[in-house]
Amino acid sequence: MAGNKNLQAANKAKKDEFYTQLVDIENELRHYREHFRGKTVLCNCDDPRVSNFFHYFAYAFEQLGLKRLITTCYKNQDADLFSRHDREQAIWLEYLGDRNGNRVPDADEIGIRPLQGDGDFRSPECVELLKQADIVVTNPPFSLFREYVAQLVKYDKKFLIIGNQNAITYKEIFPLIMQNKIWLGYGFKGNAGHFISHYEDIATAGDHKEGMIRVSGVTWFTNLETEKRHEELILYKKYTPEEYPKYDNYDAINVNKTSEIPADYDGVMGVPITFLDKYNPEQFEIIGNEYSLNIEKGCGYINGKRMYSRIFIKRK
Repeated sequence: MAGNKNLQAANKAKKDEFYTQLVDIENELRHYREHFRGKTVLCNCDDPRVSNFFHYFAYAFEQLGLKRLITTCYKNQDADLFSRHDREQAIWLEYLGDRNGNRVPDADEIGIRPLQGDGDFRSPECVELLKQADIVVTNPPFSLFREYVAQLVKYDKKFLIIGNQNAITYKEIFPLIMQNKIWLGYGFKGNAGHFISHYEDIATAGDHKEGMIRVSGVTWFTNLETEKRHEELILYKKYTPEEYPKYDNYDAINVNKTSEIPADYDGVMGVPITFLDKYNPEQFEIIGNEYSLNIEKGCGYINGKRMYSRIFIKRK
């Protein structure tokens, strides 16, 4: 898929310099405004020279009613927050809101303090800042997504973060989804995002944006409640064994599209991982996936043919 070759190359090189557009942050964050009043927000994978997360929360500080904004920056100490001058010193920034009445986050209103280490989110000093936060919002390195989420869960933090859709299937992430400890947010249009990046964009002409790379299969992960999560999926199809065959190696029927889940079937169903975008925990129960259920051969087969990865569910 367009952009994914570069994404894979970045993962192999442990480089994840994909900066999120302000418009994508605004489109997602508008659904969560009530969660932020009186809260301390941490953006701990963000260089404020190019981070639109810092930009969004600094400029919306009063509107959201924030208490405090913290950003950790990897090896940069320049007070010009939107420059690109490289420095050797990692820093962390603190913003407590507008002091001079112009409702703009001026440089002299932002506390800039040095870090002893390199600003890695796993370092002890960055963990101490994490402990002070109520909500973490950022685009963490995709190559470290498992470790990043594990840290958020360990310290019982609320969060809204960007990740690859394939993370749904990770053995470290899927159990959290089953336990309703993490779910999908509102997402990107077409499950694809354009990120500011130095990697070459190989997107088609209609999707190409200068200075950006198109990455498919990206979404938002969160544990903040949303209205979307409790919307009932309208089911209109009726079950027939011809349209919904059973797997050779697991007692469940196969459903090719979330919109085609039969309304009158009470047994276990295998649905695409994209089902999670419509998952309502009051309407459905997640039974597991191929990994957690130890399904023979590691995936479902129908008439000897290997099927795509599935999530197994039941209607409540």
